[in-house]
Amino acid sequence: MKKDFYVDERGYYGEFGGAFVPAPLEKNVEELRACYREIIDSEAFQTEYRALLKNYVGRPSPLYLSPSLSEKCGCKIFLKREDLNHTGAHKINNTIGQILLAKHMGKKRIIAETGAGQHGVATATVCALFGFPCTIYMGAVDMERQHLNVEKMRLLGATVVPATSGEQTLQDAVNEALMEWCAAPEETFYLLGSAVGPHPYPDLVSRLQAIISEEIQMQIPVVAGVEKPTHLVACVGGGSNAAGTFFHFLSDEDVKITIAEASGKGLETGATAATLTLGKEGVLHGSKSLMMQDEKGDPLPPYSISAGLDYPGVGPLHATLVKTGRADVVTVTDDEALTAAYELNRKEGILPAIESAHTIASLSKIKFAPTDVVVATLSGRGDKDIDTYLHHAKRLGY
Repeated sequence: MKKDFYVDERGYYGEFGGAFVPAPLEKNVEELRACYREIIDSEAFQTEYRALLKNYVGRPSPLYLSPSLSEKCGCKIFLKREDLNHTGAHKINNTIGQILLAKHMGKKRIIAETGAGQHGVATATVCALFGFPCTIYMGAVDMERQHLNVEKMRLLGATVVPATSGEQTLQDAVNEALMEWCAAPEETFYLLGSAVGPHPYPDLVSRLQAIISEEIQMQIPVVAGVEKPTHLVACVGGGSNAAGTFFHFLSDEDVKITIAEASGKGLETGATAATLTLGKEGVLHGSKSLMMQDEKGDPLPPYSISAGLDYPGVGPLHATLVKTGRADVVTVTDDEALTAAYELNRKEGILPAIESAHTIASLSKIKFAPTDVVVATLSGRGDKDIDTYLHHAKRLGY
């Protein structure tokens, strides 16, 4: 088994990763690769970054012992409450860091992609804070099902551009953001939202989200009386909240890692986004990883009720974790995720984002021992998904 799960100097996690970009972007990607670690590791950056996480984002986020989930699973289930961050999700951890990086690099404008809209809102928020003009690409279908977040972005001053190609979801938003970056590479900073894309983005996003696992390391001895958790569980579309949850525990094999991914209407239906289960090796959006693809190697259209998990690929770190056996995968259908969200809401007054509901649903599919101490990351809150929850509530008996 691979012991070191961190990126190497070539931008690879084992066999996955790299930087496969068109010629107009090679200079920009190389510029970022050459400076990102020096900048984000500097004392000046870390001082400003951590002050903003504390005083603007509201960190540390709580580690909450869930009574209902603990009873159901027969062990201690703690929820890492990223839903309580400013803007309602983990995405702000990354956007705060990347906007500071853009400022240090002297960039003049920001572009981004978004699926469920949480990254878009977080990007628009930090652009308002730092005075950057901001353009955000979002699939036209996602704009309809996440209209509340679209209006939030616009109120914050962002220009939201619908991606009308392909399936009009996250994959297409990334495509169009990359094309825009090609058109104006010198002055533009692409603030990528997940642990995907060409190196150094998977590592950059993972390191900025690693505040999650850093806090878990400090909190678990206090709230659980143990040195470390026995299990970490998080959902994966591209994989940023999971990368942040796992980061400081990647090489600690005493801590089991489980990834929840969206099987949509079922693995056998073709209407799924279960990339880690069904994907094959390929290159998507600048890196080699696992992706759902046809016989020609072209991406297959994914499906999930969750806009944030509706992606045909996955970050190279997660592909490596699964390929080497370091992480297990649990697939969760739309209805399983919805039911888990309704139950958590009714029993504890917490309405998770549909993405996070996949994490909650996966817990009932994992065999735990009574002595296990589990941390499941609640990556976002469900305000943005109210219309979807209301639409399906009666059908599922809620």
